[in-house]
Amino acid sequence: MAITAQMVKELREGTGAGMMDCKKALVEAEGNIERAVDILREKGLSKAAKKADRVAAEGLVTIEMNEDNTIASMVEVNSETDFVAKNEDFKTFVKDAAKMALATAKEDVEGLLSETHAEGIALSEVLNNRIATIGEKLDLRRFVKVTTEGQIAGYIHGAGKIGVLVEMKTASKDAEVITMGRDIAMQVAAMNPKYVSRNDIDQEYIAHETEILTQQALNEGKPANIVEKMIKGRLEKQLKEVCLLEQPFVKNPDLTIKQLVAETAKKVDAEIEVVRVVRFEVGEGIAKKEENFAEEVAKQLK
Repeated sequence: MAITAQMVKELREGTGAGMMDCKKALVEAEGNIERAVDILREKGLSKAAKKADRVAAEGLVTIEMNEDNTIASMVEVNSETDFVAKNEDFKTFVKDAAKMALATAKEDVEGLLSETHAEGIALSEVLNNRIATIGEKLDLRRFVKVTTEGQIAGYIHGAGKIGVLVEMKTASKDAEVITMGRDIAMQVAAMNPKYVSRNDIDQEYIAHETEILTQQALNEGKPANIVEKMIKGRLEKQLKEVCLLEQPFVKNPDLTIKQLVAETAKKVDAEIEVVRVVRFEVGEGIAKKEENFAEEVAKQLK
């Protein structure tokens, strides 16, 4: 029976085991997922399997960069508790994963997990060993690798809670460019803009926001003949909030990010264009499990 990526994904989500371990188990079980679960348990991955239904929404984001700032990687690894995110073994695993992401040609998590770790085994096996040792569900959730002929700046906020990479198209290798890029990365961490520039805004977003702003104005009782002018003004204000280059610079609100880039370009005598930003925030989009502390204590006392 052909083993599909969906089957591997389903088994991984149901057991917490690594991608390659899941694939091998499915091959051995001839596609029978229940049997594959048993195989994983038989191979000593039951601790990971027992934790599969838990929510891992804490963790760390880490960045690795090459020496000339032309290649960068960023990974997010999740844990169940913030306490584990401060564990040295966990921190080491996240850093190792980021280094491997910097070196790999693989483009997805499954591929990265299949790479050989410095311990001589697959990264997925190292992850499962950490699960068994640390005693929590851990998940290498995502990674990104950015390569450019220009420069890349990175910033980690809140001891690893938010990570940002900023890719800049430029011929300059001046340190001023990296300093500016890091300031912009800090801006992205704080303000979380939807777009880099107005050129990136899709028409669906414009249409959706125009519809909402129009209804708001009508609900306020504004005359229909002035609503259109109002909408243009309000939409313009909103676009300045969601576009990075239009935002006031947090370190100097008298400047926009676009003006900051222009000033730096003049200093280094080279053109600079911010072409891409990537922002990871630990646990974003993961529904965290609500715990009642009193109930939890009561359970432990029974």
